[in-house]
Amino acid sequence: MKAAYITECGSIKNIQYGDVDNPICRDDEIIVKTICVSVNNVDTFIRSGKYKTPIPFPFIIGRDMVGVVHEIGKATKGFKIGDIVWANSMGYDGRQGVTSEFVSVNQDRLYHLPEGVDPISAVASLHSSATAAILLAEIGKARIGEKILIQGAAGHVGRKLVSLAKQMGLSITTTSNPDDFEILHKLGADNTIDYKETFPSENQREIFDLIVDTSGHANLQNNITALNVGGRILMITPAPIDTIDTWPLYTKMGQILGFVISHASIEHLKIAAEIINDQFKKGLLLDDDVYTLDFKHASQAHELQEKQAKKKPKYVLVF
Repeated sequence: MKAAYITECGSIKNIQYGDVDNPICRDDEIIVKTICVSVNNVDTFIRSGKYKTPIPFPFIIGRDMVGVVHEIGKATKGFKIGDIVWANSMGYDGRQGVTSEFVSVNQDRLYHLPEGVDPISAVASLHSSATAAILLAEIGKARIGEKILIQGAAGHVGRKLVSLAKQMGLSITTTSNPDDFEILHKLGADNTIDYKETFPSENQREIFDLIVDTSGHANLQNNITALNVGGRILMITPAPIDTIDTWPLYTKMGQILGFVISHASIEHLKIAAEIINDQFKKGLLLDDDVYTLDFKHASQAHELQEKQAKKKPKYVLVF
């Protein structure tokens, strides 16, 4: 079968396109014929070696995919040939990736795609939606009526956080470029703040139960100041500060909780899949701007993904 793969970590020049062996269908696995694969920052981190994780060489790149069940292992349950399915936890921690014509996926890492949902829109959404779902439901333990501040809310993860927070009954404040206020209000934001404003300002007295900085540019000390008693700061990117005054965090019984989806458990991924599919059925979380390429152009997709840009589409490889 054809695949995009590397024989060692490094630059995009290491990505090769060619023939590799077809996957073997073990008893608890399912062979999926790939329809499309998304390219995310984490894919470039793994390919380059920046994110350290066990990978087998030659290594097929990519982690998020949508495809059609082609063959089922004799110990699997709940899947049949022809089902449209998705996976979002391949291509790291010793598992081969998904940028190939066929992929072998353990049944515990595979989920049905709801009927009528466009595969390309779905695969573009998976990484950011799963991050947002696990962050709110499992890491942050968000509860109805709580106040959340989402910083950098107009990005891929930020928009998913706004949409899911709305569905969960949270009161939502966002920071972003004013050009994005309208879309954020449509997604569910109650209050919008220009990201260039000093936060919290002298006029900003609101405190929050949950604060998420998706940009990595918000001041952590300021966020601690804006935290409610028992509040949680959720980090999915490093904060631009080395030293903080922990007194207000201590006296508010606050928490700073880090999260990367590569460490999500099978149970967390399953919970996220249930949330995502429920939203997909409602036509939500499917609003990404998508740029498609043929999967043989995986190296070009990685090059585009690595370019610095304020707003990038979701790059999707189609088969």
